[in-house]
Amino acid sequence: MELGGRVVVVTGGTRGVGAGIARSFLAAGAEVVVCARRPPREPVAAAGRAASFTALDLRDPAAVRDFFAAVAARHGRLDCLVNNAGGTPYRLLGEGEAERHARVVELNLLAPLTASLAAYPWLRESRGSVVMIGSVSGTRPSPGTAAYGAAKAGLENLARSMAVEWAPRVRVNSLVLGMVRTELAHLHYGDEAGIAAVGATVPLGRLAEPSEVGEAAVFLASDRAGYVSGASLLLHGGGERPAFLDAATVNQDEGELR
Repeated sequence: MELGGRVVVVTGGTRGVGAGIARSFLAAGAEVVVCARRPPREPVAAAGRAASFTALDLRDPAAVRDFFAAVAARHGRLDCLVNNAGGTPYRLLGEGEAERHARVVELNLLAPLTASLAAYPWLRESRGSVVMIGSVSGTRPSPGTAAYGAAKAGLENLARSMAVEWAPRVRVNSLVLGMVRTELAHLHYGDEAGIAAVGATVPLGRLAEPSEVGEAAVFLASDRAGYVSGASLLLHGGGERPAFLDAATVNQDEGELR
């Protein structure tokens, strides 16, 4: 199999996008370790194989260092780190104290930095790679999730700097995600009709599936992407239709937008 014999860590890999990523790596033949603060309700599995789980708070640098040392000792190597763990509640800037917004930045920017630094010695030895899971929230205004958007913007820049500093032995890339249909999609978009309505705003007409994110992550970790580093792969179904198009009218005869 494409990644047979390789060892991959997926942070936040117990549900949603992270679980989809972990399953794709399992299907590609990799040994997968997922970590999160709480265990999954059921093992993360694919192709008749399951990921191992370790409880970990990524905001504890000492625990993170111990975790990666244990992974390397148990498996003898580490080939890829997928920094997926993150997220945010909806909170307008004026509705929360600075400390609350700082915790969002800590989880979405500082924790991936902590994990990457802890994993680096073993990734360097294996000539491995890091995949950052970013968001379109880091490329446009993000009202209600401003700290999250700022952290994701920083994460993409961090990946590009890592790619330069850690070359040629470690490749570092970002997957910049749009909306993904996970088991929690209904909390954000409502019932099936709401999910479909939101999906209709995407040029490809639907939300992404976690498995599609996983396949892109497998590509970036594989030898097929051996010359890809410092890149940001947009996985957003074509992005967002510009709002001005809905407000403008087009003179069909003259082909003018006005």
